[in-house]
Amino acid sequence: MTDKKLYDVAIIGYGPVGATLAGLLGQEGLKVLVLDREAAIYPLPRAIHFDGEVMRIFQSLGLKDKVLEISRPGIHGMHFLNAEGETLLVRAGSAGNGPNGCANNYYFHQPHLEVLLREKVASHPNVTVKLKSELTGLQEQNDHVVLTVHNHQTQSSEQYQAKYVVGCDGARSFVRTTMGSPMENLGLRQQWLVFDVLLKEDVQLPPYTIQHCDPARPMTYCNVVGNRRRWEIMVMPDDNQEELVKPENIWKMLERWISPEQADLERAVIYTFNSLIAEGWRKGRLMLAGDAAHQTPPFLGQGLCAGIRDAANLYWKLKAVIAGNASDVILDTYESERSAHVHEVIGLAVYLGSIIQTTDPEKAAERDRRFREDASREFFMPVSKLGEGLWDGQQQAGGQLFFQPKNEQGIALDDLVGNRFAILHTSQARLPNLTGVLPENMDIVLVQMDCKEVGKWLADKNADFVVLRPDRYVLGTGKNEAQLQALLSLVPYCGLS
Repeated sequence: MTDKKLYDVAIIGYGPVGATLAGLLGQEGLKVLVLDREAAIYPLPRAIHFDGEVMRIFQSLGLKDKVLEISRPGIHGMHFLNAEGETLLVRAGSAGNGPNGCANNYYFHQPHLEVLLREKVASHPNVTVKLKSELTGLQEQNDHVVLTVHNHQTQSSEQYQAKYVVGCDGARSFVRTTMGSPMENLGLRQQWLVFDVLLKEDVQLPPYTIQHCDPARPMTYCNVVGNRRRWEIMVMPDDNQEELVKPENIWKMLERWISPEQADLERAVIYTFNSLIAEGWRKGRLMLAGDAAHQTPPFLGQGLCAGIRDAANLYWKLKAVIAGNASDVILDTYESERSAHVHEVIGLAVYLGSIIQTTDPEKAAERDRRFREDASREFFMPVSKLGEGLWDGQQQAGGQLFFQPKNEQGIALDDLVGNRFAILHTSQARLPNLTGVLPENMDIVLVQMDCKEVGKWLADKNADFVVLRPDRYVLGTGKNEAQLQALLSLVPYCGLS
C-alpha cells in the first residue's frame, strides 16, 4: 500500500520525545505522520525525572496542569554518600518556584506522562499516528523522502512520503544508521541493574535521592512518585547476571532498607549506561532527536530532558522552513545549538559516575578525603545555553534561556507570548518605530511586562527590549531600530537576511 499524501514531517518513534515533537508540530498546523513499531505505550517505568525547562515545554503544549497532577516536585535534592554514610556531595532541592516559573525538578512515572502526550497529539486531526508500523527503508528524493514501512498487524509493506523525517527511534535508531552518523563515546559504559518497587505500607525511606558511593556495591535510590521507589545497582565484574536479577537476590541486597513483605517488585532489568553523542544530527531531509542523537548516564536524570529540549529547538525551525518563510539552512543550527549543552550535561554525568562507580577501596578512600577537604560540597546543573546558532553571539545574554515572570494580572510570560517570537519590554522602554521593521512572514508579538524582574534584567543589560525566540531563548537585546533589525536578520527568514 502506498499513501499518496505528502506529509510535512514524519516522526519515527512515539516515545515522550516523538510525542512531544508531534504535539508541537501538530498545534502549528503541520501535516505530521508518526510511526512506531509497538502496539501501545510501554507499561513499565523508565524515565523518572524531568526539570523546570521541560515543564515549561509541557506548558507550551497546554499540559502543565495535567502534568502537575501526575508528578511531584523534587524538593529534597540528591545526596552522595560514601560507604560509612558520610555526605560527599549534594545537589540541593528547592521547595519554591525557580526561574522557569515552576519547580526546578520533578519526578514522575513515564507511562502516565505518555498518556497525556498522546492525548494531546490525538487532539490534532492533522497528525496521523500509525502503531505496529516499523520503518524498514528511507529513500531521499529532491523534495521529499519515501518511507518504506512494515505493518506488523497486516504483515504487509507500506510506503509514505514526507518532506522531512525526524528519528526519535532510540539508541538503536534506524534513521541514524541510514544517515551514517557515527557516535562519539564520552567515556562511560557500565551495566547496572535497575528495578522498581511499589510500596505496600509506609516504609521509612529517605525522601531524597541517594547515590551510595560504596566501593563494595555502588547503588542509587530514588523516591519517585506516590508509592513508587527505584533502586539501581551496579553490576560487578564477578556477578552472575542471571542470578543477580532473581527477586530473592535483589531482596538480599536491599534487606537493610526494605523487605518483600513491604513492597512488590514491579520489574528488574539490566541496562548498559552509555555516554554517546552522534556526529551529524541532520543530513539533508533526515534528522535525529532524543536517544537517537545522544545517550547519557542517568546520574543527573537528564536523558529525557535532553530529548524534549531537542523537540523544542527543532519544531519552530521546521515550521518556518515548511511554511516557506525561512531557508532550510536554519535546520543546520539545530545540532550546533543543542550539541554543546548535551556535551556539557553528559560530561557532568560521566564525572558524577566516576564518583559513584569507584570500586577500588584505596581510590574510594582518596576520593572521600578529597571531598572532606572541599568546603563546598554542592553541585549545580549546567545553565541552559545554546551553542553557535541563531542568536547574537556578541551579547552575554544571547543564547540563554529567558526566565518566566508573570505580569501584573498574574499571567505567565509563556502564556502571553504563545509559541512565537516576542519583543519584550516595559512601559518605560523607548521602543523604536516598528513600522516596516517587523516582517509579515515572521510570527512575532510585542509584549509589555512591567514586573520588577523584567525591568531589572533589562537595566542590567542596558537594554530597552529583549527579543525571544519561540523556544524562549534570547535572540538578543537592543535599544533602537537598527539593533532590532540586526537581531531579526540573524534568523534566515525570507526577506530578512
